[in-house]
Amino acid sequence: MAVIAYNEEDVKLLARLMRAEAEEDGKLGMLMVGNVGVNRVRATCLDFTYIDTIREMVFQSPGGFEAVQKSYFYQRAREQDIALARRVIRGERFHPATNSLWFFRPVGSCPAQWFGQWNTGRYKSHCFYSPLPSECPRVF
Repeated sequence: MAVIAYNEEDVKLLARLMRAEAEEDGKLGMLMVGNVGVNRVRATCLDFTYIDTIREMVFQSPGGFEAVQKSYFYQRAREQDIALARRVIRGERFHPATNSLWFFRPVGSCPAQWFGQWNTGRYKSHCFYSPLPSECPRVF
C-alpha cells in the first residue's frame, strides 16, 4: 500500500530523480534518495509545508534537487528504476535515509549538521540529514 498519493507519471518522475541523483551509488543509494523524496511529500513541515505531490517535490524551487537542472534527469525512466521508485512509494525505508529530508555530496566527511539538521549517516557519496521528530512528526 502506498504511503503517498501517486500516478504512473509520478512513479516515472521519481525514478528519473533517483537515477539522476544517485545512480553512481547503486540501487541502495537510489532507494535512499527516493526515501528523501517520499519523506518530503509526507512532511508538511519546515521547507516542505506546501509540497503535496511527487511533481511538486521534484521541481520545488528554491530548495529542490540539483538534478532537474541537468539533461541526464530528462532521459526516459528505465524499468529497473521504476521498480525502485515503487518500493519507496510503498513505504520501504533504508537507513540512514529512513526519516531524512535532505542529502548532499560533500567533499570530505559529513558535517554533524547541515542547515541546522542532524546527520543520520552516510552511504557512499551522500550524507543524509533528518529533522527532529518534534519538528516533523509525519516523517517518523
